[in-house]
Amino acid sequence: MSNTVRQSADRPTGDVASRIVVSYPADLSSWGRFQVEKPSFRAFLRKTRDRAAVGDAWEEFVGVGCCGNTLDVPLKIEAVEGGERFGEDTEIDYTVREACDVLGSWRVQSGGGPAHSETATEAPDGS
Repeated sequence: MSNTVRQSADRPTGDVASRIVVSYPADLSSWGRFQVEKPSFRAFLRKTRDRAAVGDAWEEFVGVGCCGNTLDVPLKIEAVEGGERFGEDTEIDYTVREACDVLGSWRVQSGGGPAHSETATEAPDGS
């Protein structure tokens, strides 16, 4: 048996990026931004994406709002420093790009949702 280490065909080759800049739309809610910028989401990108090139666009699931509906965020690669591969030490920074009418049922967590409970203005009997 050979002692030669073989590289898996599934593993990308090339240099590892030192830094990748990812943008999200300006109309992403603060809750959505919190989800995207968490260390666990950065780790998710490092593990699920092999390569990144300027202009790449990805629609990524970031969570389920309290309404039980999913939030998918359109991410875009704005800059890549070093190689084109994601690695464990690849720094992921975020920037904001133009709004794109991000839809999702996370209104309860966003600034666009109600700031307080709405109260009835008339009694149940209509008075």
